[in-house]
Amino acid sequence: MTPQIPLASRLKKIIEVDGLQFRDLDGDGHLTPFEDWRLSPAERAADLVSRMSPDEKLGLMVISSRPMGISQRNKDFTSHDGVLDEQHLPIRIDPHTSAGIPFEGTTEMIRGMHMRHFIMREEPTGARIATWLNAMNEVAEDTRWGIPVIVAANSKNEAGAFTMGGTPEDQPFATWPGTLGLAATGSVEVIESFAAHSRREWVASGLRKGYMYMADVFTDPRWFRGQGTFGEDPAFVAQAMDAVVRGFQGEDGLEADGVALTVKHFPGGGARENGTDPHYAEGSFNIYPTPGSLEEYHLPPFQAAIDAGTSSIMPYYAIPSEEKSSTPQGRVTDFEQVGFAFNREILDLLRAMGHRGYINSDSGILSKMAWGVEELTPAERAGRAVMAGTDMFADTNDVASVREAYVTGQFTTQRLDEAAALLLEELFTLGLFENPYADPEEADRVVANAEAQAAAADAHRRSVVLAKNHESTLPLSVEALAGRTVYVELMERGITVKALDALRDRLEQAHPEITFTTDHRGADVAIVLMKPFVGSYFDFVGITDLCIGEHAHIDTAKLARIREDVGTMVVGLNAMYPWLLDTVEPLADALLVGFESDYATMVDAALGGFSPTGRLPITFPIDAAAVAVDEEGRCASPNDVPGFAKEQHMHGRPYVYVDADGHRYELGHGLTFEV
Repeated sequence: MTPQIPLASRLKKIIEVDGLQFRDLDGDGHLTPFEDWRLSPAERAADLVSRMSPDEKLGLMVISSRPMGISQRNKDFTSHDGVLDEQHLPIRIDPHTSAGIPFEGTTEMIRGMHMRHFIMREEPTGARIATWLNAMNEVAEDTRWGIPVIVAANSKNEAGAFTMGGTPEDQPFATWPGTLGLAATGSVEVIESFAAHSRREWVASGLRKGYMYMADVFTDPRWFRGQGTFGEDPAFVAQAMDAVVRGFQGEDGLEADGVALTVKHFPGGGARENGTDPHYAEGSFNIYPTPGSLEEYHLPPFQAAIDAGTSSIMPYYAIPSEEKSSTPQGRVTDFEQVGFAFNREILDLLRAMGHRGYINSDSGILSKMAWGVEELTPAERAGRAVMAGTDMFADTNDVASVREAYVTGQFTTQRLDEAAALLLEELFTLGLFENPYADPEEADRVVANAEAQAAAADAHRRSVVLAKNHESTLPLSVEALAGRTVYVELMERGITVKALDALRDRLEQAHPEITFTTDHRGADVAIVLMKPFVGSYFDFVGITDLCIGEHAHIDTAKLARIREDVGTMVVGLNAMYPWLLDTVEPLADALLVGFESDYATMVDAALGGFSPTGRLPITFPIDAAAVAVDEEGRCASPNDVPGFAKEQHMHGRPYVYVDADGHRYELGHGLTFEV
């Protein structure tokens, strides 16, 4: 006998057929095929698409950031006891794109515009997320077909993960190292643990869609978003993508208790033109000057994600430069000079690689980042993208332009139905047509899970790389520090006295046997923690300078003074880029490198609390000449090749940084010590 699937309805009735229960989502009192959970998701999606109006299908094709009611200061503009934001803005300037279009309230977006896909940018507690999603799904349930709402979020479980908004009540999920930090562990098992624990937090909170993870290979060292990758080794990035897709979605494809992923940014965002990002016009090209680089370095992680069954893939904004690339690049014979979401050649390649889910554009391609098709109207851009193979537009509520493209014949009914079916199939597979609701109390209980916190703490320890240990400076054991004082400094953007004091207090409580001082002039040992930062997500500020100095919020003059005052100096570098290390490494007796790794954990490593086992997931360049750009915009090292392989293409010129002890800071480097 077929086992009953759990159901949850708040407004629509539940009917019984053949001794089993089903939600009567269309309200006709009969079991319609799309309501029958015994059928496959594809069969159910096809049936529902055949019943929907064009406007109902078109509403599925956009996904928009949707502020929560807790972010609305004027509670008169909310509903559901302040949970939903209902403010209507005649013109809302999109922070991504500078575009201004009408922005409706939540209920109107769901009921009137037929939207079902939203992006959460805040970082509230699990209970608040669940309560918000439940309210949206109550609104959605009371519509013609009862199609549920699904909310996506960017990665939430890594320190330093990108967010665009927040509230005073923000409460992160278990905080693991940055994505590069996960890669620094060198362990697929750690990444599997990360995905498994994170999945439970997401599902408990009602979040069933992740705009993650980046399958991009970090080949240009200046790319701002490289910090969100799993590093520069295509083979390891492919293993990591297999692990996170299967860990979040399910071992053999998307499961009913999984989190559907949108892997990005096809066909690989790492091949930047000197690190410039396609969020701005100056970075609108991917370049492939090295023969075969696309196939050898950039596509393998996407193939791994496809083979693991990723639900969706996001193409990047960039245009593949024909002028500055060696073509053909494997299966791509000629680069069409339009952004990837408009690029039939590239999206055909994606389908040829076996991707069967939907294709989700990056944010803003109908407005600002429409590279290669800037002369087209938003509706013409929509038509061009859909006919190239794009099924959904992010981050926009511009249903009107997509509708205009359809009614004026710029994309076909066949493509409309294909896109709608793919988008609905994900919702059916996740079981949201049976139960779109989450338990707020359970969400907070799962997020507070001590096992997840312990696993994250272990990952922080395993992410720490011991890059230099001159004359066995580390570990600084209790015995080695007897009669000596230790000074701790923190250098990073926006650091406050309060934050530094809090870190020092935490360290004193964790290490009561050590004598700390707040004055380096009287210290014997200095531990200087730093996180250089340069660049911008949205604005072109020039080609990134990888030197560590004041422009990167690091006071190197003070660093030199500290060095003069102490007998031993340890530097703990939290890296977002493969920095030029010549202003820091020579001053350090020992150098620890982390990637959004916990500062206190790095100090614990220095004090012998554990033996570091991390390995560099990226290669650090030897000097500014290795990444210099000439007057024609050509880099001394190839932008499309990982750091560990760059010297193969540099005609005898060096690329890899070598420290005072002769260690090469390339992919896989890492020392250890006994404790």
